[in-house]
Amino acid sequence: MSAILSADDLNDFISPGVACIKPVETLPAAKAPSKSDDPYEVSFNTEPLPASDLPPAQISLTDCLACSGCVTSAEAVLVSMQSHAEVVQELDSGPSLRLRGNIAGSGIEVENLESGGRIYVASVSPQSRASIAATYKVTEQEAGNMIEQLLSGPKGIKNRAVYRNGFQWVVDTNVAREACLVLGADEVMNSMLEGKGTENGVATKQPTKPILTSSCPGWICYAEKTHPHVLPHLSRLKSPQALMGTLLKTTLSRKLGISPDRIWHVAIMPCFDKKLEASREELTDAVWEGTGTRGVRDVDCVITSKELLMLADSRRVDFAKLPRTPVSRIPFPEPKLDPFLFPARRRKNNTPAAGSSGGNLYYILQYFASQCEGASVQTARGRNADVLEYTVTSATGETLMKAARYYGFRNIQNLVRRLKPAKPSRMPGGKPFGSARKPGGKPGGPDYSYVEVMACPGGCTNGGGQIKVDDPVISGREASNMKPGPQEQKVWLAQVDEAYFSGEDSTEEDTIMEDHNDMVEGISPSYIKNTLSHWATTTGIDLERLAYTTYREVVSDVGKSAGDTERVIEIAGKIGGGW
Repeated sequence: MSAILSADDLNDFISPGVACIKPVETLPAAKAPSKSDDPYEVSFNTEPLPASDLPPAQISLTDCLACSGCVTSAEAVLVSMQSHAEVVQELDSGPSLRLRGNIAGSGIEVENLESGGRIYVASVSPQSRASIAATYKVTEQEAGNMIEQLLSGPKGIKNRAVYRNGFQWVVDTNVAREACLVLGADEVMNSMLEGKGTENGVATKQPTKPILTSSCPGWICYAEKTHPHVLPHLSRLKSPQALMGTLLKTTLSRKLGISPDRIWHVAIMPCFDKKLEASREELTDAVWEGTGTRGVRDVDCVITSKELLMLADSRRVDFAKLPRTPVSRIPFPEPKLDPFLFPARRRKNNTPAAGSSGGNLYYILQYFASQCEGASVQTARGRNADVLEYTVTSATGETLMKAARYYGFRNIQNLVRRLKPAKPSRMPGGKPFGSARKPGGKPGGPDYSYVEVMACPGGCTNGGGQIKVDDPVISGREASNMKPGPQEQKVWLAQVDEAYFSGEDSTEEDTIMEDHNDMVEGISPSYIKNTLSHWATTTGIDLERLAYTTYREVVSDVGKSAGDTERVIEIAGKIGGGW
């Protein structure tokens, strides 16, 4: 959940309801009044009361996605459905599949298939590593090693587990982010050329200009439920979390000869809304397998940076004492993807100018400028620090491309208003009204080609699942010299941002991209495209189904069906509402 959507801070959104409205508006209809002719007659209700031993009420994620009455109520449900407790429960559910690296280097051997166990894999976001790094005063790379030690090391959670289960591979979502950056740049370039496709038949349906980022699930949920007119503008690319989930499940299931439900994938993210994203039916094996039925999720569970520490506490692991060195691992089953998923050195998170949300816009600007000799990028601040406008100009001063960054829901609301199409006037000869009525005004702003949209002010390092300055692990340690407040949280966020950008740059000796001469911000588009093409070939699935997704307008079904009356009564009767 984005920081501004939390129940204790709703000042950056239009009055969202903290409690889910679905059970309230689906209460059973009132009983028909008595047909007695005596208006003064007093009757006593002798009907039995509803049973008091009803099973616990449950609201599924599908219910939350289907309800357009709110944006934020699903988060409380998701915290209980996807949490550190679910990770512990899953690891203790039975023996895991045993994997052994083939000494000849030809692959991985799977043992204990008849046990019904699973393979456990994890992916970690750079924002979560930054949150851990700032908390324990280590570098981002050391924080990543500590997380890996917790999830798969001998002194981590498996040391006290029933079956000694741990995570077989722990990967960095930055590698998926690089793939998203390259594909995103192609998407924008194609939209500017007004093309209807890309190379090799990928992304044949282009979004409408301006293209809006789609990796922030809070923003996507908001758009689908309240502003469907912006859906044609959304980038069709999956987020790094979703792309990594698809890559792991497709490759492991194909190479190991097991079904996707035998692979359990947890993602460590800075945002509670990422739990909602993982629950989308568009992000399951039913899509890339083409079965058209409800499938197995590509990301089975999402826990936040804060919940990661709760996971350690649940196993009585002192996170601060975990080794800061990497964990030895067996090779990934696909040899060409192994160096892609596990590079020799964790890459640095761009520069502060790229922001802390993945650098989508920054990379696209640099890529576009690299295609035009002598081009440069100019930056102008908007109405506040979370609105920035960018212009790529040629050597002669000609404007080649315009783009923008909009962070925070107050700014997002201004953006969607500008994207709203003008409505024709009903008066004869009247002018259209709406976003296009201003002289020279254009929907979406001054002809933007791309807009990076994020729900959290300040970006993803300020996600609602990040460790805050008033959390016990911080405030308890520094209670003598820090009184948590808005200013202290701002200072703390600056420390997290500093940790986010503390990674070391890869040298030519360390990177597998060194043989490519098309580097843009340390990323070789040709290497990324060749790797993705190999992935598609290996799995036998078109890259369009692997890397792209869809969105849909969410229409409320509130009030259309009373459903199970007793369940509804019990839900509505909960004291205080909410879940």
